[in-house]
Amino acid sequence: MARSNGKQKTVRDMLLSLGLIGLAAGVIYLFVPHGGGAPDLKRVDYGIELLTARRAAPYPVAAPEGLPDSWKATSVRFRATEEDHWHLGFQDPDGQYVAIEQSAQERDKFIDDASRGGHATKVTQEIDGRTWTRYTGGRYDALVLEGTEGSTTVVAGTASWDRLTAMAKALKTS
Repeated sequence: MARSNGKQKTVRDMLLSLGLIGLAAGVIYLFVPHGGGAPDLKRVDYGIELLTARRAAPYPVAAPEGLPDSWKATSVRFRATEEDHWHLGFQDPDGQYVAIEQSAQERDKFIDDASRGGHATKVTQEIDGRTWTRYTGGRYDALVLEGTEGSTTVVAGTASWDRLTAMAKALKTS
């Protein structure tokens, strides 16, 4: 009898230990802060890179003007060695990604890269007198303006069509 009683104590002690460990883990979980959403991205100043790109690129480089402060520039680069590729990334007021991509690179490859595999639709939009084509099906939705003075301009991202359109409307080349 003593043997089975010893086994019962061992099992009971093990279950009590597991219960205490579970309780401690629960308390720790409640008091340790968890990430509750997207990280707060740092705002970047793109003024110097924009001036550099406008001086170096063989096409008129586009950047937004007049966007509210709720649009946050988060990334910028100009790569003359990569067919004069201009990139300017933003976080829109809803926390979604919007990028301006511009390059003298071969059109189809550039659009595929900028939209992350998007395909042209039959939907076009007139924005400030220019015809933009919608691309979907890739990682990003995109508005594409082709053949503007030796470059292709793509406004792409995870944002809504309204936000992509707002960015395209804000683009200026001077």
